[in-house]
Amino acid sequence: MALDDDIERVLWSEEEISDRISEIALEISEDFKGSSSSTPVLIGVATGAFMFLSDLAKKIKFPVLVDFIRAESYGSGTQSNGAPRISCDVKIDIKGKHVILVEDIVDTGNTLSCLISHLKSKGACSVSVCTLLDKPTRRKVEVQLVGEGKFYKGFECPDYFVVGYGMDFAELYRNLAYVGVLKPEMYQ
Repeated sequence: MALDDDIERVLWSEEEISDRISEIALEISEDFKGSSSSTPVLIGVATGAFMFLSDLAKKIKFPVLVDFIRAESYGSGTQSNGAPRISCDVKIDIKGKHVILVEDIVDTGNTLSCLISHLKSKGACSVSVCTLLDKPTRRKVEVQLVGEGKFYKGFECPDYFVVGYGMDFAELYRNLAYVGVLKPEMYQ
């Protein structure tokens, strides 16, 4: 079984992703340059953001703390169920800290809004979002950042079901080095 055979087309290559992550990391580094407050915390939304978080963290030019949170809203389907639940919480105390929530994709905004509210309730002084892909055409909930939080995005994604670079269908395809459109016959 060759994973590439299941892909209709590549939207962003490994090189394009790497270049864009370098740009985002530079922007984040500039935004936090000279900040005398606490060390920012990168919180990856497991499992989809693990590759993005890893590559982003390596390119940020100041100390960061790293943790993960898990929110589930897809199961093994292609549509969010609209009712995310946190199934694994952060271990780092984020009270009074600047948090950068690292997502693979922002779609409806339901999961993201749930996570931001949760992190705010834990005392984060700001919550920014850094997403590899943004699908604004699917947004149902407007995202409310916390404090001086910013919204960093890699690419605006058309309304396709995409996999690769950490994103999955039924836990498969995460290990592709690029982001591609999954052939409909693979999930219908």
